[in-house]
Amino acid sequence: MLYLLQSAYVDVQHCASAALGNLAGVKENKRLIVEMGGVDCLVRQMLSPSTDAQINSVGCITNLAADEDNKLAIAKSGALVPLTRLARSTDLRVQRNATGALLNMTHRADLRIMLVEAGSVAVLVELLEAKDEDTQYYAVTALSNIAVDDSGRDILWSSQPELISVLLKTLRKPNIKLQSQVVLTLRNLASDERYQAAVVAHGGLDALLPLLKSSYTLLIMSAAACLRNLSIHPDNEAPIVHAGFLPELLDLVLQMDEPELQCHVISTLRNFGANNGSNKQMFIDAGLLDRVRMAVEDKRVDPKVRCELAAALSVFALNDQLWRPIVELGFCELLVNLMRCKHAETEYNACLAIGTLVGKNLAEVYAELMRLWQKPGTCLRAQLVHILTLAEYAGTGVRSVALWIIMALLNSGRGDLLQRIAHDTQIIDAVEVITKTNALPESGNGPSSWTILPSIFGSKGKDVDRVERPPSASTLTDSSSSSSSSSSSSTAIDCSGLDDEFQRTHSLALQVLSMARGIPGACR
Repeated sequence: MLYLLQSAYVDVQHCASAALGNLAGVKENKRLIVEMGGVDCLVRQMLSPSTDAQINSVGCITNLAADEDNKLAIAKSGALVPLTRLARSTDLRVQRNATGALLNMTHRADLRIMLVEAGSVAVLVELLEAKDEDTQYYAVTALSNIAVDDSGRDILWSSQPELISVLLKTLRKPNIKLQSQVVLTLRNLASDERYQAAVVAHGGLDALLPLLKSSYTLLIMSAAACLRNLSIHPDNEAPIVHAGFLPELLDLVLQMDEPELQCHVISTLRNFGANNGSNKQMFIDAGLLDRVRMAVEDKRVDPKVRCELAAALSVFALNDQLWRPIVELGFCELLVNLMRCKHAETEYNACLAIGTLVGKNLAEVYAELMRLWQKPGTCLRAQLVHILTLAEYAGTGVRSVALWIIMALLNSGRGDLLQRIAHDTQIIDAVEVITKTNALPESGNGPSSWTILPSIFGSKGKDVDRVERPPSASTLTDSSSSSSSSSSSSTAIDCSGLDDEFQRTHSLALQVLSMARGIPGACR
């Protein structure tokens, strides 16, 4: 076939490239064609003035580019420039195939850079207004992938000032798959603070709200994911709330059959909670905390959703307007129960929320924790002992936070708390064991087996930038995506300069032991 591609007869070339395209649809043939030098022959065919030659050669390249190991060879062959040129073809079939090939090349970060250098970005933005909806879909998916990288977003921001407007215009197309991909592209762009503000400024909220109310789960999910990133910008809270999103978001908190959707929504609410400068009474009046409690207590709740809820409570506990309702409505008891849920990150977030409340050094918090200190079924003391003694918590962030809680209680000045802790042989013995087993070796480094978790007091939830998978080799129909999660920034609890949990736990245990032994009648 490769020999026939070099025939002097155009009809033979056409037949050979069509046959090769069919062969390239079979997984076992993809690498073999590239290894035998097929890409160079196909690039020459792409340069042909014949439309049929362009259709067949570009289609074959598209199929070959679906194999990860072939992408770099295709890029190095010089194919990107002619592919970009052919994506502007007036022939619908050539244009669609070339755009699909460009999409297949956006799955790797290094190739996304090469596409930018080949001038593909401007062409992809132009193709958002193509007549063919498949071409539009491939173009917007490719732009979504380019928007994953900081450098890609910088290029888009500096070179495509009309991008948001064009995306919002494309969003009006009555095509669910296309609408969903446009919103996911906006979501990736909204990983950048500039785009978070720009999407709202261009009227993006008016376009997103109907999608959040849609009967199609795909559209609701995409809109919630986008809103999650938009909510990171503190100036966006008021526009989002005033646009009428809050009731919809609160209803979706209890959407138990869609855990990924719940995580997006809860993380959005968490981002609002991290904004300490705005009025949160409307959130309380709308039932924010009631919905959170109902979700946590629902036996159907997914463990990842429960973890997101605990993380949200740890942020709400920081907020000057939300912490008091959390205490008054009995959330401390809920958090203590979450400290033993056998899901490491949830336990950490719950423990962190308690630590945040203790850190406020307020009488009502201490009174509530005293009530729970030895309450049957919800015993704060038992949970702290559990965390301090079980080997599975060694070297983890949750143990550091537990030690910090004890240290903060010892620092409260309340005699009842001081006596209870200082005279508690289980707690003191457990802390003493930690000071010995966590003693730093001469090298100053802990063993490599320790699990290191960040120590944080409050964080914003961001949906991870997502690379949309390229279309299938032969059909160019759809893209599948990885699951999303939130990422967060962190600051040290107490031990500045200690860069891992091994060191932090050891330092905190020494401080707790020193404080406890300074109390008259303490365990020795």
